[in-house]
Amino acid sequence: MRRFQLAIAALVFMGNTAFAGGILTNTNQSISFLRNPARDAAIGLDGVYSNPAGVAFLSEGFHLGINWQYAHQTRTVTSTNPVFALGRKNHGASTKEFQGVADAPIIPSIQAAYNKGDWSYQFNFSVPGGGGKCEFKDGLGSFESTVGSIANQLSSFGATGYDMDSYMEGRQYYYGIQLGAAYKVKENLSVYGGLRFLYGSATYKAKLNNIMVNTEGGYVDFGGFLQNAAATVDGGLSQVNAGIAQYQDAGMEVPAELSTKKAQFEGARTSLNSLQKYSQGVNLLCNQSSMGFAPIIGIDYKIGRFNLAAKYEFKTQIRMKNESTVNEASEIEAVNKYRDAEEVNEDMPAQLALGVQWTPVDDVRLNVGFHHYFDKKADWYNESQSKLDHDSYEVLAGAEWDVSDKLTISAGGQVTRYGLTDDYMNDMSFVVNSYSVGFGFEYKVSERVKLSAAYFQTNYKHYDRVISKEPLVSDSFTRTNQVFGAGCELTF
Repeated sequence: MRRFQLAIAALVFMGNTAFAGGILTNTNQSISFLRNPARDAAIGLDGVYSNPAGVAFLSEGFHLGINWQYAHQTRTVTSTNPVFALGRKNHGASTKEFQGVADAPIIPSIQAAYNKGDWSYQFNFSVPGGGGKCEFKDGLGSFESTVGSIANQLSSFGATGYDMDSYMEGRQYYYGIQLGAAYKVKENLSVYGGLRFLYGSATYKAKLNNIMVNTEGGYVDFGGFLQNAAATVDGGLSQVNAGIAQYQDAGMEVPAELSTKKAQFEGARTSLNSLQKYSQGVNLLCNQSSMGFAPIIGIDYKIGRFNLAAKYEFKTQIRMKNESTVNEASEIEAVNKYRDAEEVNEDMPAQLALGVQWTPVDDVRLNVGFHHYFDKKADWYNESQSKLDHDSYEVLAGAEWDVSDKLTISAGGQVTRYGLTDDYMNDMSFVVNSYSVGFGFEYKVSERVKLSAAYFQTNYKHYDRVISKEPLVSDSFTRTNQVFGAGCELTF
């Protein structure tokens, strides 16, 4: 039943849509990022998130940026397990594809800065974690393989297959409000200090019902099948006990055959009792919420045609508190994560961002960046961070070209690498190494109004793991991700 436990355990992560950034961190906080992800040393209003110290070099006045993004993501797990061949809907196939769809129709962000003299006072509202709903209409392989394994165990009682309905859904948002100030120490040097407040909200649903067992007489309810099988075992055990009692009453030695049969019936009864807890399937509803704070510091330094910048976000301690339909301790340890009033560790890890911008000519800017996420120093449920091989990191590059006084076009990309291991991966909480590309434009309507639009796509690799070779049990993980965005920037 370990596969079943892993599937339940994975629920807490299923809302994480991780459009760009680390395992739990979204870095796509502006349209400027979508059209050129390497914004870590760029000077612009979007720097309120990506390079807050550099915002001090904007012109004096009030700057306001409003961004809207739409993201569509799929998660596909191709699972192989011989028990799938017993499934009514699988037509004898032992390999099956399970796909989840994650849509985030509205990912908002707002950047604001008031620059006066050497000071820049800044505000940012964004969704730095989560950001959508993921739905698996046909459930997951880890759920179905559990039912298949049960049907396989019941083959000695006349079971030849199974049928079931399965569904999973998760929604998770981390809303962030960031306040801070940057100060120009010199004409070419600025520093920043700020604080981000995070509020996390999540809902998880799981259903595994209408479990049926195939018999000579057709498909029957799983619970009813267990009752009939138990009655058959109890009847056989009663007959064996009666036979043993006759030998004992006569003072004769009990034949080894009877003792063996008794042990077999008792073993079968124990097995049936262990399956009884699954007869009602799964019907889970869990709401979670929490809040946390993280300091943020930054620096920006200009030298010739180069701009250098760095930002460090401290770890945000998150303890998601459950409001759940699970009120008592479960025989399945992983389910206890969803007990009402339970607290679930889900820290947002610290992040170091470094960037360089080079302006070879006045109308062209070239950017590179590096992100390091301190995943292994975070605190996640069941110490899952310890299963990673190393921290996550990203390498970014991009370019901008002022085609005219009004039009700027830009493009860029990033490579994301995680410290994935077989122990860390499962069919709900997986991430996959990837590379992303984005492009777009900014149009200056007037000196006070700028409009922008962009497209961003992430291309994921496959991660394959083999759980066992004989028989072959394996999973292959991958994703797709597309983001569209539009924004407006105002200066007063």
